[in-house]
Amino acid sequence: MKSIYQLLIIIFIVTVSCSKEKKGINTAQTESTPPPFKYWVWYGAGANVADSIHIKQFKKYASSGINAVLIDTRADADYLSKVAPLAIKEGLEVHAWMFTMNRPGDTTALKHPDWYMVSRSGKSCFDDRPYVDYYQWLSPSHPEARQHIWNLVEGLAKVEGIKSVHLDYIRYPDVFLPVGLLPKYNLVQNEELPDFDFDYSMASVDKFKKLFGKDITQAEVPAIDIEWKQFRLNEIKAVVDGAYDIAHKHGKDLTAAVFPYPEMADHMVRQRWDKWNIDAVMPMIYNNFYNEGLDWIEFATKQGLTDLKAKQTKLHTGLYLPEMTDNELAKAIAIAKQSGASGVAFFDIQESHFEVIKASH
Repeated sequence: MKSIYQLLIIIFIVTVSCSKEKKGINTAQTESTPPPFKYWVWYGAGANVADSIHIKQFKKYASSGINAVLIDTRADADYLSKVAPLAIKEGLEVHAWMFTMNRPGDTTALKHPDWYMVSRSGKSCFDDRPYVDYYQWLSPSHPEARQHIWNLVEGLAKVEGIKSVHLDYIRYPDVFLPVGLLPKYNLVQNEELPDFDFDYSMASVDKFKKLFGKDITQAEVPAIDIEWKQFRLNEIKAVVDGAYDIAHKHGKDLTAAVFPYPEMADHMVRQRWDKWNIDAVMPMIYNNFYNEGLDWIEFATKQGLTDLKAKQTKLHTGLYLPEMTDNELAKAIAIAKQSGASGVAFFDIQESHFEVIKASH
């Protein structure tokens, strides 16, 4: 009798195993197989673009093997609701791209001059902007400005069908520009210059004073005050972590465009993204901005992955394409893959690049 039971058990196990094989189920293989390398693109469509133009572009992306599109929403949930379905219909994953701390032309924020960051030289981004006119940065320390940003995140996160809310300009203004851009502004930045060192707004200064008992405006050399630096890193982290909770509440991920790797981002723009609660980052490893070759893409990607080692955050290497030849792009994609990135994100794809992207799969 015992042998009959054993035989029945063996038959049952074999039957279940065969059934799983027929259905394509292989648990061990599934667990060991890494997810496919992902292709992203930032899509900065204009506000008054016809649906037919969007559809044409989305078809081109999909046919070239691009998986995900980061749609510039201008934080407008209604606009996203109209455009997202067009991309989804073409088989693309949609992510809602928004400007975060930098909010140029934000009609709500412009009613509140005290919401804006202020430089060490006393210039407010409300009406005296660093570098370019569209640099209108809100203070992460102002509770109403912070809530305004979270409200925008929530509006986008409620849109059906999207995968994530994607934060851009989630930092302070550039303390140091990439070296390749300095000649454009006729600048030499060998130290933290007063006009480019933010945030000395009342909201920030008062909050720092309450926490540390110091008036940073009276510091002889604020750049060497480590608590002041860490305070600003923490203020950005708080905005991100709050956005993460909001996105996840609505079943969406949180992603972000960030500077090349955490130590560099910390130094240049007060952004320590390896400390954030976030699902995926796209470091903008724009090598030509820094007068670097393609080998720097490997260095920056690996550095970012090393800093994220203890976290579940995925890293997708961001590439700036206008100054890349077809051959350079093919090499850059291969470098990102070999470096261990989960994918690659393209900014400003040129026409000839589509065949290169397709062939790289």
